[in-house]
Amino acid sequence: MALYSEKVMDHFRNPRNVGVIEDADGVGEVGNAVCGDIMKIYLKIENNTVSDVKFETFGCGSAIASSSMATELIKGKPLEQALQLTNRAVTEALDGLPAHKLHCSVLAQEAIRAAVKDYYDKCGIRYDPKDFADCDSHEGCHGE
Repeated sequence: MALYSEKVMDHFRNPRNVGVIEDADGVGEVGNAVCGDIMKIYLKIENNTVSDVKFETFGCGSAIASSSMATELIKGKPLEQALQLTNRAVTEALDGLPAHKLHCSVLAQEAIRAAVKDYYDKCGIRYDPKDFADCDSHEGCHGE
């Protein structure tokens, strides 16, 4: 049995939405000190919808695949839906990740949440701080 699904391998070899949005409306950067993975998500928001999303990831193949899939799952979606993206949804869309690589999908979820929080902060949009409590408690989970 293969360690990685075909979808993981495809998103690793041919990642979607790689790059930087210079005039991004929201930017989220997260990292995992244990494995060294770093993800940065850039959001362009129009009419409360993710009109464009890019990522830069320094990490393993699972981290790159998770970033790529997560951006695909939120592109064109309302912000509320982007915020509801879970690491489980990313993992399922990739047809699974090995148990020791599930933290990569968690990083993708956290990076998106951090980018949305950054957008809200920049625009003065009110939100319940409890909705982003994990962004304040995880190392590196904050917008820049």
